Amino acid sequence: MNLDMARVSPVVNLSAEDEAQLLRWESAHGTSQQVALRCCLVLAAAAGSTDVEIASSYGVSRLTVALWRGRVRTAGISAVWEIQPGRGRKAKYDLEKRDALLAATLETKPQGMTHRSCRSMAKAQGVSKNTVNRLWQLHNLKPHLSHTFKLSRDPKFVQKLTDVVGLYLNPPQKAIVLCVDEKSQIQALDRTQPGLPLKKGRCGTMTHDYKRNGTTTLFAALSLLDGKVIGQCSSRHRHQEFLKFLRRLDREFPGNRELHLVVDNYGTHKTPEVQTWLKRHPRFVPHFIPTSSSWLNLVERWFGELTQKAVRRGAFPSVPDLVQAIDAFLAAWNENPRPFVWTAQLGEILKKIERARTKLESIQPGSTQPRRRQKREK
Repeated sequence: MNLDMARVSPVVNLSAEDEAQLLRWESAHGTSQQVALRCCLVLAAAAGSTDVEIASSYGVSRLTVALWRGRVRTAGISAVWEIQPGRGRKAKYDLEKRDALLAATLETKPQGMTHRSCRSMAKAQGVSKNTVNRLWQLHNLKPHLSHTFKLSRDPKFVQKLTDVVGLYLNPPQKAIVLCVDEKSQIQALDRTQPGLPLKKGRCGTMTHDYKRNGTTTLFAALSLLDGKVIGQCSSRHRHQEFLKFLRRLDREFPGNRELHLVVDNYGTHKTPEVQTWLKRHPRFVPHFIPTSSSWLNLVERWFGELTQKAVRRGAFPSVPDLVQAIDAFLAAWNENPRPFVWTAQLGEILKKIERARTKLESIQPGSTQPRRRQKREK
């Protein structure tokens, strides 16, 4: 009698939440087979099956079923993820070998090439490509990717940066902040053949070749408060067109409220004609960003939306068709505008720039110093 009672499996009581979580773990693609099996054993135990029945169904021993039944009863369902000390696959390569592979990835290049691939690194180090791939993923190394950047060499960089960031984070009361810039040379490209439409299992396609049908320039002003954009296209990019756009802004925002304009250092923004017009309209207050710092102008973020969603994948037989597409995107955007919120603090930006400046100076001394204007010989 006592022997029969000893063989009765203890009951595993699971809440609805625990049972649902075990089902999610068991069916998830990222769950290892080992953990998925443990989930199945625990779920079967909670359903009232005996250890012998569960062991027969899943091809394991009765002791294995009893082991996980007891662990879940004691430590909860999170116990299915635990790996006991000494278990699991042993590392094939020691720490010295792994460090050598990482150093080779960061500090060396293959002969005649700019970067290493997973297979070329594996061949050079005498390991498998899977070993290199796992190690790169573990340390988030991606030699095949690169991003562009440019560190400003403006002698008044900190002063201009402080001015613009302060304007974003703490704008003057009852003032309007507009991020103004031009997107020049927008090409009206027409594909030589119609693109194939989107379908199940295949993305939309377009021909690799195209025909150029002219260009246009878009002058745009992004409102920092509500995200609305005022834009107009022009065939040329001179100070006359910029003055025309400023007059439009003057009409769009009537009254005496100050208009703070965030603009870059392009030559058309500083011509004598523009300076004279700004003096006659003192409510226009320009804030110039540092050179090579277009990332500081929020309207550039909107230009990215325009390019991605209206221009890049379009086909335009003529410039008027391109202008019509830009105007349609402007109208659709302003129906439901989305403001871009600046969150980066001045201190954080300066720390990142200082780290980049220190690194660049160690690679090439003087590469980040302000350029000196060369005196013209008489």
